[in-house]
Amino acid sequence: MDLKDELVAEIEKWTAKIRDERSHVSAPTNKGKGFLKNVDAYIADSRYFVEKQDHVRGFEALIWAWAYLTIGVDEGWLIKSE
Repeated sequence: MDLKDELVAEIEKWTAKIRDERSHVSAPTNKGKGFLKNVDAYIADSRYFVEKQDHVRGFEALIWAWAYLTIGVDEGWLIKSE
């Protein structure tokens, strides 16, 4: 497996994980709604970059999505349900 194939596999794995995680998160405040909007935008950006064969930026966008999701939950702006 070459580097591109490994990156594509990682993007697919982490995209599935963040979509699952995202489905368990809600936003009780306007600040939280803004964070979720950014999470969703970065997930969409990742898909866009992957479609353009720009896998590095696609993976980078997922990292930003995770960052917004994690910060939002840690700060209490987003609520995670199980």
